[in-house]
Amino acid sequence: MWYPTAITVQPTAEPITLEEACDHLRVDDEGERFQVIRLVTMSRSFVEAYCAARWATQTAVMKCDAWDDLARLPEAPVQSVTSISYVDTNGDTQTLSNTVYDTWADALDAAIVTKYGQVFPPIRPGSRITLTAVVGAATIPPPVKHAILLHVGYAYEYREGGKMAELDAMTALLANYRRGA
Repeated sequence: MWYPTAITVQPTAEPITLEEACDHLRVDDEGERFQVIRLVTMSRSFVEAYCAARWATQTAVMKCDAWDDLARLPEAPVQSVTSISYVDTNGDTQTLSNTVYDTWADALDAAIVTKYGQVFPPIRPGSRITLTAVVGAATIPPPVKHAILLHVGYAYEYREGGKMAELDAMTALLANYRRGA
């Protein structure tokens, strides 16, 4: 079983630049730029939650109960695995050597598997395995970028409250980039 992911290093760059967002919104006013930056971050976060995928590079700490849970990671895309730690049967925290496992990072799916001839070590019952990884897409698919821009536009239009317009176009663009449960 996976527990909620903790983001320990927030994104330092958004998949949509301020210039792209301002161009999309036709915003020239310098005073509006701060608002647009916030909307880009909020829209990217919304699209990440909708797709169950990370689009901006960030560091995630994920915890699970058993080695079998690593067959499908809760976060993707995975750029790299920083560490995997566990509590051994003596109660000591250990770091799993990267000679034991491979990272399979196939677009919107990611897994940790043992290398040929290797096995995962026994863990202390009731303890958790902690995986730290850099997640986020190296390249954002154009439909995802456009969906984020559409969300920025809707959020900008309705920033003073009221009902946001239907987001059918955005959800259609994201249909092929949603991870299954």
